[in-house]
Amino acid sequence: MDDIPRDQLSGALRRGAVKKHVAAIHVSGKLTLLQRKLSNVLLLNAYDTLISRSRHQIDARTLCLMIGYNSNDMDTLKQSLRGLAETVAEWDMLDEKGQQEWGVSSLLSYAKLKGGICEYGYSPALAEKLNDPKVFALINLNIQRRFTSGHALALYENCYRFVRTGSTGWWPLDLFRRLMGVDGSAYYETFKHLNAKIIKPAVDEVNRTSNILVAAETRKQGRAVTDIRFRIRDNPQLAILDLDDGEGMRHGDVYARLRDLGVSDRLARQWLSAHGEEQVLEKLDYVETRKNVKSKLGYLTAALEGNFGPPAGERAIEAPATPRAERLRRILAAVKARTPTQRDADKRLFAAQLPDARLRDDFEKHGWMSPLNASRIAVFWQEMSPGLLDGIDEG
Repeated sequence: MDDIPRDQLSGALRRGAVKKHVAAIHVSGKLTLLQRKLSNVLLLNAYDTLISRSRHQIDARTLCLMIGYNSNDMDTLKQSLRGLAETVAEWDMLDEKGQQEWGVSSLLSYAKLKGGICEYGYSPALAEKLNDPKVFALINLNIQRRFTSGHALALYENCYRFVRTGSTGWWPLDLFRRLMGVDGSAYYETFKHLNAKIIKPAVDEVNRTSNILVAAETRKQGRAVTDIRFRIRDNPQLAILDLDDGEGMRHGDVYARLRDLGVSDRLARQWLSAHGEEQVLEKLDYVETRKNVKSKLGYLTAALEGNFGPPAGERAIEAPATPRAERLRRILAAVKARTPTQRDADKRLFAAQLPDARLRDDFEKHGWMSPLNASRIAVFWQEMSPGLLDGIDEG
């Protein structure tokens, strides 16, 4: 979808005119990890035209690839879209005139799949609330791909909005359970269970994988815990994950090629921030060599996510021509055959075995195509799938 020039946008779309308290929007936590990622990608795709358009479109195969679904798994996509349409977003805030405003809306007003295109929309009231730079700051694909738990991603999203104030403020436990998607569960009515199974694991994952550090504090009435809040500060070790929202990326040739391919402005900058110009350029060149590809944008998305592509540092090739390329082809095919949850677990397991930061950084950047870890990756997948690499000469 083409972006609308900023000078043609209404005042509501300009950053300087936005005064809404988006931190007061709460979304039910009863979403799977992939549904939560799907919600973020849909919002990212629609963000530039949230107010000016009531309908938004994205190639369905590209959408599946971006969130880790099999590109042909339309049934799972339908189920997830249905879940978003059934999920409630609620807000309670002061408007620009200081008047209290309460509202509720489904997360998606509708969604449909037709001719390989996913079309969807937001209610006008929710679109107005979502149209805020602080919301866009949450949609960082480089961060969200690191999460393996839906509870941890939900905690991150609800805490990140308060990073500048340093605290979420006190939440009644009933509200917190709802944000985590465990309201209605008798088991989690007991704080000991809630703390052991939800709070501590989610806090640990947020602190290990995101650009913020959080710490839980509780308030009691008598001996019973009644409220919880989270202290928040920047994570200096992972601050590099923050998206640079400056203008610099828009002036490069790689950015221009992405835009010519149909990538939106914001997604193009996210890809360049997450992967770097060199890797994006390599994948762009690779995609251009492929023949009979129905969706080059979908193919590029998959290549950037590490499902396939040329070995790092080598020319794009039409077919495996070396033992190294054949090993990579088989490994990436094995990766693609795994479920999204399994793929996340595989990456975490392999990364935990790497002995130093240099190797971990290279794996984080290149995934299973990491040149510094090629031999370790081959051993790992040979152990995961015995016989996978049989018959390949050393090279």
